[in-house]
Amino acid sequence: MLIIACGALAREITALARANAWAQVRVECLPAELHNHPERIPEAVRRKLEQVDRTRERVFVAYADCGTGGRLDQVLEAHGVQRLAGAHCYEFYAGSQVFAELAEAEPGTFYLTDFLARHFERLVVAELGLDRHPQLEALYFGNYRRLVYLAQHEDPQLVERARHAAARLGLAFEQRFCGYGGLKTALVRFIDGERAWPN
Repeated sequence: MLIIACGALAREITALARANAWAQVRVECLPAELHNHPERIPEAVRRKLEQVDRTRERVFVAYADCGTGGRLDQVLEAHGVQRLAGAHCYEFYAGSQVFAELAEAEPGTFYLTDFLARHFERLVVAELGLDRHPQLEALYFGNYRRLVYLAQHEDPQLVERARHAAARLGLAFEQRFCGYGGLKTALVRFIDGERAWPN
């Protein structure tokens, strides 16, 4: 059984597999940097799917739509594969209702997960060129008002990193502990389906 995952979810999926003794699960991750290039996600997933012998192995794709505008779903439909529900990881971690409430309360919200809090300097500051061109910060973040950290673990060091990220961008800081949210639910359903799948 194979889970093709966003690299930003690797730590959480591995932890879930270990905690639930999912020895039959293989995880193959695509680069987390695709977060900043969602137009590349469908093709990257398609190439990975074409390498899998679907007669011998069930596959689940641990991506939400992630900014692909439905193009990822077209790839998955062609291969008969399911993915995580929702528009992005912020929605499946927080839950659709909570995320909708957060977005309605303040549309100008920048979100972090544990992964993004851990790699903020590389994936946001360096990848967007803010370290080399500070003037871009107003262009990218001028309409944001707050940063919400959707935490998977209770980790004081990650909270401090998230606070630092908010301060770096001049945003109000808020934290919500979400745990694994819909990620765990979706993977449990996939694993349970595998147990019922004929050999």
